[in-house]
Amino acid sequence: MFVVVAAATSLCLADDTAYICSRATYYGSPDCYGNPTGACGYGEYGRTLYNGEVNGVSRLYKNGTGCGACYQVRCKIPAECSDEGTEVVVTDYGEGDNTDFILSTRAYANLAKPNMAAHLFAYGVVDVDFRRIPCRYDYNFKIKVHERSYFPKYLAILPIYQSLMYDITQLQIWQEDCKEWREMRKVYGAVWDMQNPWMELGVAISLRIQLIGAVKGDVKWAQLAGVIPSNWKPGVAYDAAIQLN
Repeated sequence: MFVVVAAATSLCLADDTAYICSRATYYGSPDCYGNPTGACGYGEYGRTLYNGEVNGVSRLYKNGTGCGACYQVRCKIPAECSDEGTEVVVTDYGEGDNTDFILSTRAYANLAKPNMAAHLFAYGVVDVDFRRIPCRYDYNFKIKVHERSYFPKYLAILPIYQSLMYDITQLQIWQEDCKEWREMRKVYGAVWDMQNPWMELGVAISLRIQLIGAVKGDVKWAQLAGVIPSNWKPGVAYDAAIQLN
């Protein structure tokens, strides 16, 4: 967690598309990548995701529901900032001086025009506008079994590589013994868990995910049949063979 207060949410009109005005700063790291102990629970995955174009957010964290969301962020100094800015994914929580974004140094540098990054770092905090965008991955949506899971008595999972413009707000696991969907517990960030999940030898685990639209607030469900094998292992990410969108 960074400690470096949510910004005003006035609309910025640019190219007939609404952006939100805010501010952004950066945090240092030895290799310019993300924080492996981030509040979303992604670990090493969250450190290098999006080629290190990662950030911590405050208001946009939404008690962990905002983890994995992608944004286009552009700074507002014409002589030094590029027109397109950079695209980042939320992997952590952080508070700054009226900032919505605390960017990795790699992401902060990419706000600038060529050879202008040093000027932005000298400011420390810059005015930006931003908008929510779909994430872009060369992978299917996956369910990662958290390293702290303990087969077969404790299962914790993280949805990863989500390209959708939806937030994951509920996660359920199919319990064959009672023939019903049971709620998984939101632990923190993007981590969900269940004590003593029902297991049957050779039968894979099915999940159901509730999604709420980031723009319109519409609700839908996605069902992943047999996405986690019955002999699951901690630390392994299992391919859902689809991309949520």
